[in-house]
Amino acid sequence: MGTRATNPMIPLPHFPAHPWLPERTVLYVVHGSRAYGTNRPDSDYDYRGICVPPRHYRDGFAHVFEQAHTDVPDATVFELRKFMGLCADCNPNVIEMLWVAPEDRLLCTPAGQLLVQARALFLSRKARYTFSGYALAQLKRIQNHHRWLRDPPKAQPNRADFGLPERTALPPDQLLAAEAAIRKQVDSWELDLSGCDDALRVHIHTQLDKALLEMGLGNHQRYRAAGRLIGMDDNFLDLLDRERQYKQARDNWRAYQVWQNERNPARAALEARHGYDTKHAMHLVRLLRMCREILVEGEVRVRRADAAELLAIRDGAWEYERLLAWAAEQDAELGALERGSALPKAPDRERLDQLCLAVTDAVGQ
Repeated sequence: MGTRATNPMIPLPHFPAHPWLPERTVLYVVHGSRAYGTNRPDSDYDYRGICVPPRHYRDGFAHVFEQAHTDVPDATVFELRKFMGLCADCNPNVIEMLWVAPEDRLLCTPAGQLLVQARALFLSRKARYTFSGYALAQLKRIQNHHRWLRDPPKAQPNRADFGLPERTALPPDQLLAAEAAIRKQVDSWELDLSGCDDALRVHIHTQLDKALLEMGLGNHQRYRAAGRLIGMDDNFLDLLDRERQYKQARDNWRAYQVWQNERNPARAALEARHGYDTKHAMHLVRLLRMCREILVEGEVRVRRADAAELLAIRDGAWEYERLLAWAAEQDAELGALERGSALPKAPDRERLDQLCLAVTDAVGQ
């Protein structure tokens, strides 16, 4: 089936639970840093693939297959429909599989070639929200870790730190009921976006949160306003507020302990040397640049022409403040680029349906 990898050190893996999988894999590619060109000599090898399961997995009742994973090598193979669903949503880690450099396609059967040839069908303005959403998730981790590096929690919080008695003055069920009542009121102010796709819904919520914060209506202010609206007095709200602050501090302490105990030693060394996680910064910059390229050029540029600069960022070339300012500027510009992009708002699912059938037929039963 097609052309297999010429490098004998990188065979298509065997999946014991699904012995049919290698022969029904239509595309198998290099993934991650070695596909981007940002790898170092000691970088891991990662692979991703797409397969068409036998008919009884597609049409039957007893068997279900969506994806399979092996640790050695680090390889994930997606079922065709699962892959296409993620790809249609412009999932950054999935859509790039169709755009890797030709030499990074270790296996591409005639059925896989159908997907590669039709890859532009998956592109849409959704990339504005998915690629930048992944990037902003990286930024949030960077900011959290930076805060811990600069001002780590000194000790496990206790109730006295927040002016609370050793045991809560209110029965736990009353506290939970009060919190639930406030949350219900806050939720009633939320827009009903159930008719929107996931990417647009995330974008609207993000923009609305920004606007409310600029007006001085953050979560704390909305929480107290909701409590007053349903008849709670300020003394009771103060008590609830201190309980909530204590819980947040306790959660922050626990998250800090997990981060301290489980983080990768190499990443810890980067953070100690530069004051923030520069590897996350490299991925943030890559994702936002790829987003711009998709919206403007209609291309997913996996093999990075800017690999040397990205590696320099990983090595601390950008100061923390520069990274934050650049990310904010890029996010604002991407909004304008999305509005002027020639890409469709969403992919044509009827054409993708025809593509799915064609790929399945090319593999056979």
